[in-house]
Parts: sequence; C-alpha cells; structure tokens
Amino acid sequence: MKLKQELLIQPSGEVWKNIRIELKEDVATRDRDVALIREWLKKQPHLPDDWEVPPIMTFLRGSSFSLEKCKRKLDMYFTMRAACPEFFTKRDATRPDLDDIMTNKIQGPPLPGVTPNGRRVTICRGVHPDLNSQQITDTLKLALMIGDVRLTEEKEGVAGDIYILDAAILGPSMLAKLSAATIKKFMICVQEAYPIKLKEVHIINTSPLVERFVNFVKPFLKEKIRKRIYIHKDVKGLYKYIPQEMLPTEYGGQCGDMATLQEQWKLKLQEYREWFKRQDSIIANESLRPGRPTNYDELFGIDGSFRQLSID
Repeated sequence: MKLKQELLIQPSGEVWKNIRIELKEDVATRDRDVALIREWLKKQPHLPDDWEVPPIMTFLRGSSFSLEKCKRKLDMYFTMRAACPEFFTKRDATRPDLDDIMTNKIQGPPLPGVTPNGRRVTICRGVHPDLNSQQITDTLKLALMIGDVRLTEEKEGVAGDIYILDAAILGPSMLAKLSAATIKKFMICVQEAYPIKLKEVHIINTSPLVERFVNFVKPFLKEKIRKRIYIHKDVKGLYKYIPQEMLPTEYGGQCGDMATLQEQWKLKLQEYREWFKRQDSIIANESLRPGRPTNYDELFGIDGSFRQLSID
C-alpha cells in the first residue's frame, strides 16, 4: 500500500537553511559522517552490522552531528529494542487490537507542516474515556512506531519537536492504570534512545486531575524538559507558540481534521508492516557486548543508573 500524499511536508528555503545551521549540518560532509557511523556499526560485535542510511542521518541530525553522541544514541536505541519487547515486538499495525486503538481510542498524528523555526508539532488526545493497562502499553508502542517511521520520513530533518497533549477526556480510571515502570521505560526510550530534540510540551484542557498526571510523569523527565512544559486552560494559549493556521480544524487551524490525519498515519504504519517485521531481529546482543553487559534492572532503576544515562 502506498500513500499518494506526503504526510510530512519537508522544510525548504530559509527555514531549511536555518535548520542546517541549528543542527550543525554541513551538506558537504554529512555523507562522510554517515559512512563513519556505518563503519563503526560493523566494528561493534553487539550491534547490527549495518542499518539503512536515512535513519542514521536522522540520528546524526538529532545528535547535532556529534559522532560520539550519535554512537551513544544508536547503542541505546538498539539496547532498548532488546530490553523492551512490550514496545518493540508485535508491531503489525494491521492487528485488530492496534487498529482499534488507532481508530477508536487515541489520536496522535504529527502535523504536516513545520513551525517558522523548523519544528515539527504532534498532537495527542484521547477519543475514548478509558483504556485498559494493555491498551496503554500499546498506545506507547504506537507512539514509538510513529517515531521509527519518522526516522526515515523526515528526509530533510527538523530543528526539534513540539508535543501538544489534549487532556480533555483524561479520566481517573485511566490514571489509576498507569504503571510507573512502563512510563519510566517509555521516557528512557524517548529521552535517551531516539534522536528527538524536545523543545516544548503543551498541555491543554487541564484540570486538577491532569496536574496530578503531570506530577506523576515529571520525576521521569530530565530537568531541562521539565522546564519546557507549558499548561494552558484552553487552546488559545497555544497560539503564542504555534501558528494557528498550521493546527487541525478542531484547534482553530487549517491543516485538516484530527480524524483524517489519524487515519493517514494509521495507513502509513500499516504500509511499514514488513519493515517493522524485519526490525524485530535488529537489536543489541548483550552477550556479545565488549566489557560489562547492560543490566536491565539497573537501567530501569528509579535511582542511580537512569540519571547517569543522560546525554546532553
């Protein structure tokens, strides 16, 4: 299945030039940097011998073209693939349980355009007031699947990510089912294993319950990200940060409605079905890691190791 339209409009013109500056990307040397990373992968006995060029380029951009930072991110990415099978296996978006979540439970599409300073915006909201524990885990899996697709589809790169969380129907029953261990693993993936430059998190349609949720998640966030969380009583508070016209119609914008954007992304994930199958075996093999293998208990511990993993 092939989609006829681009879901992610690529930056161009002055925005593209400014992104190159912000990411420290030299178009004359970036192919050499990709080659160096691919050569490095071949020399790591515990990592895959090779990987596709577009995702490697995205990792370099997310590392501001620091080869050492890119290597650490890639090592952690393949490590988390092995450490979190609940997120990185059974990623067939045509499965009825995943299809149901995408169709009837949660919407979380990245928006087509970028902001004037080159940032990609993603809006996440519930469309059903309750999810069971497995559906919560699968929702996080789907979010990481979108992240994997973007490793390839962000062909020109972006200067960072902005996430909007619409908490209008977040209910107490869902909050009660959140597992600290699951949220912790997900936050390690997002902050340490993916090449994301998280610039802003906006939470709209808040309530005292939502504030409890934010306080629940904050301990798992780096300090610099905690400082980038903005809470708004309604959607109008967003317009100071994000051009109104690039938002979906439900939020006063012109980029289409959330249901249509969500359906397009559902089809995109289904289009990647065979790619996700191939990725099941492309993971870190701790038995071959030089030196001390990664201890998953330490990796996911509440104290100690997680703080040491921070990559600035």
